[in-house]
Amino acid sequence: MGPYRGVGANLERMGLEKVGRDSTYEQEGKVQFVMDAVYAVAHALHRMHHEHCSGPGLCSAMANMDGKELLSHIRAVNFNGSAGTPVTFNENGDAPGRYDIFQYQINNRSTAEYKVIGHWTNQLHLNMEALQWASSDWSLPGSVCSLPCRTGERKKVVKGAPCCWHCERCEGYHFQASQFTCELCPYEQRPDQNRTGCQPIPIIKLEWSSPWAVVPVFISVLGIVATTFVILTFVRHNDTPIVRAAGREMSYVLLTGIFLCYVITFPMIAAPDVLVCSFRRIFLGLGMCFSNAALLTKTNRIHRIFEQGKKAVTAPRFISPASQLFITFFLISVQLLGVLVWFAADPPHTFVDYGEQRTQDTERARGVLKCDISDLSLICSLGYSILLMVTCTVYAIKTRGVPETFNEAKPIGFTMYTTCIIWLAFIPIFFGTAQSAERMYIQTATLTVSLSLSASVSLGMLYMPKVYTIIFHPEHNVPKRKRSFKAIVTVTTMASKLSHLAAERPNGEVKTELCEGVEPTVSSTKTTYVSYTNHAI
Repeated sequence: MGPYRGVGANLERMGLEKVGRDSTYEQEGKVQFVMDAVYAVAHALHRMHHEHCSGPGLCSAMANMDGKELLSHIRAVNFNGSAGTPVTFNENGDAPGRYDIFQYQINNRSTAEYKVIGHWTNQLHLNMEALQWASSDWSLPGSVCSLPCRTGERKKVVKGAPCCWHCERCEGYHFQASQFTCELCPYEQRPDQNRTGCQPIPIIKLEWSSPWAVVPVFISVLGIVATTFVILTFVRHNDTPIVRAAGREMSYVLLTGIFLCYVITFPMIAAPDVLVCSFRRIFLGLGMCFSNAALLTKTNRIHRIFEQGKKAVTAPRFISPASQLFITFFLISVQLLGVLVWFAADPPHTFVDYGEQRTQDTERARGVLKCDISDLSLICSLGYSILLMVTCTVYAIKTRGVPETFNEAKPIGFTMYTTCIIWLAFIPIFFGTAQSAERMYIQTATLTVSLSLSASVSLGMLYMPKVYTIIFHPEHNVPKRKRSFKAIVTVTTMASKLSHLAAERPNGEVKTELCEGVEPTVSSTKTTYVSYTNHAI
């Protein structure tokens, strides 16, 4: 103890004793800053004394010291402080920043501690070899709050941390307008691939090469060829009994309607323009109107003839060919009048429907070039023809008991039943696909095929048997013995009575009663074609 106390006493006398080094006393960490501040003022006063006083001691020049002058000398000091670091001030009077940089590391004893890995004095000084990272990669990790957003993403700033953000992609039909905002593209446009701008949505239409067009066109072409063949056959054998019995005038009207039903397929598939849209409006319901008006007139005529025969032997009015044509074209004129009103109220034009194929995937979005025919307009255009079809079906049911030899009542009935089934199937398919992305293709194909099938049913059931007889069995296409209206009525009454009694009596009892009062005739298995063209209106 003696030698140590002696050394301490000598240091104390020499003024070199340092607290914390030469004694066990540990002072507050902020004391060094107080000491440096005192030394800074002392150095500044020393500089002022050196400038204003020539000798030792306080001179008169420093008696009234200016604070601003002292401050300028304080800012100009430069010495090593108590910690051994330079004490200086910048132009703002602030001391330079000096920081020790620590890293929380695991030492060799597997305990965690803070270790100095560098310092900051005007610039960063790091001991890279002293750094420790979780991985074996010695490259510096990114020391940022948020990474830059990719193209097409906006920054969503974190509340309370303006330098931090979340990246959100511009979804749907939005594009990146700035770093922080996404905006919606115009309705007729979609985002580009990078979502940095907008581009026009491609416009499509039904192409002739599409399977949705090939099948309807194929059916239509076959129907046009078959209809043309029937018309030419009827024209060539215009004066033969089969053609006359079928009602030549009404047959040509009906065949015209069938032909138009096939032809409408082409304007429905063609690229829309004003002319094509006009053709669609005119012929969409006109073919069905021709066909159904002619069939309605024929079934109504048959019904009136045999209803009149139950009451009197005189022929009903308006059963001549001229009357039938007048009634038919009057029914057709209603359809044409409706089309004219449609043209006047809303002239035909085209538009691009961007909503039909506006899918969630913007790359698949398409604009559909269309004619301005809405579903309501389509219903109105076809509604009148469907009304004629239903009315004709009612008359076909009423005349179902007429003998087969009288003016093809049963074939007309079968035709109307089948046609009704076709259009009952059409309605759910057409309107059930209104929300489908393939709406344009499905609805166009469904409509055209339904029209073609309706025409095919009429052509096949009403005219193909006649054409077959005319070409392959001309021996049956010869004049038969004409029957008077009274004979026709008598046969019809007897047939009705036969049907009525057959339902009430055992087999074999009806034949005797039916033959009473009827002259025996030679039975014939050949078909007899009956025409009423010799009756006046």
